[in-house]
Amino acid sequence: MTLWEDVEVYLVYIEAAAIIVVAIVLERSIARYMKRVSKRKEWPPHVTNGLVLMFRLLILLGAVASIMRIGGVPPDWLVAYSALAGAAIGFASTRTLGNFIAGLFVFVTRPFQVNDYVRIDNTEGVVEEITFNYTKILTRSNALVYISNLRILDQNIANLKHKEGRSTLYCYTVELAFDHSLPTDRLEKMFDEVIAQYEKKLPKKPEYAQLSMGAFHRGYAFYLHFKHSRDIFTVYPEFVKEITQAWDKARGK
Repeated sequence: MTLWEDVEVYLVYIEAAAIIVVAIVLERSIARYMKRVSKRKEWPPHVTNGLVLMFRLLILLGAVASIMRIGGVPPDWLVAYSALAGAAIGFASTRTLGNFIAGLFVFVTRPFQVNDYVRIDNTEGVVEEITFNYTKILTRSNALVYISNLRILDQNIANLKHKEGRSTLYCYTVELAFDHSLPTDRLEKMFDEVIAQYEKKLPKKPEYAQLSMGAFHRGYAFYLHFKHSRDIFTVYPEFVKEITQAWDKARGK
């Protein structure tokens, strides 16, 4: 081996070492940046860890490809191998990758957050957890429903959270129908009596409005406001029960 060949070998080692150092510095810089962003955006820990892991894998793949290139691996072989490996991984995990990308979209657009009360398709309840693959929702029946993030992107999402001055409240709508056995003034007086019991229980006085009028019934919507989303589970059935009891009592008179 000539002197020049020895120098070339040492240069390869130096380039490989430089690539490794750059990759380590880049990985640590991105990890610190992602942790600062996650703290500012209040992302759950598993979200931050998942993003950091993803960037680590990308940096590792880039470093390996660079080292293989300076090590004399033919570019055509490297490209062909990468394409084959990528196709195999993509074919084997299309749905998983789709869910992962959909999860990133949910985190970025933030149509809802943990503890929000939402309606997604036919499921409604409190968001318990948001992962890269699934969103977990606790329903009124105390069941956990797992909805894939890929499916969420295809559904209409209703988030009951809204701003009321400086406060954040959840407005839950209760729709009830009543027959014509009572005149409107007596019916709405009964509503006011029940609502008066909830003025101190809830952050805002409940409201109601007539939505429909038919030959056999009148439809009303009651708007209940909550400070904590989980209170909907207990106060909603209690309110419906008291309206029903007051309705039965008024008709009995």
